[in-house]
Amino acid sequence: MAEDNQNEDQTTTTEARAFRKVREGVVSSASMQKSIVVTVTEKTRHPKYKKTVLRTKKLHTHDETDAARVGDRVRVMETRPLSKTKRWRLVEVLERAR
Repeated sequence: MAEDNQNEDQTTTTEARAFRKVREGVVSSASMQKSIVVTVTEKTRHPKYKKTVLRTKKLHTHDETDAARVGDRVRVMETRPLSKTKRWRLVEVLERAR
C-alpha cells in the first residue's frame, strides 16, 4: 500500500514539473572537458521602433560524450545546475561544421 502511494506521488511531481526549454545554436567553444559554449541567436521585434533586432546569448552546456566541435549546430535542453555556470545539456548535434 505504501509503495502504491509513493508511485502516485512520483508521477504527479513528474507531471507537475515545468516544461524544459529547448534551444538551437552554434558551438563557439569546445576546449573544455565535457563542456561546450553554445551561441544562440534570436530575432525579436523592438517594442517601440518595430525593427528586427538580433539578440545573442552564450549558454554553457554539458556534453557528456564530447561529441560537439566548434561550428556544429546543436540542440540543447535546460537542466538542473551542473556547475557554477552550466544549466544546459546537449541533446543532439543537428549539423556538423564543414
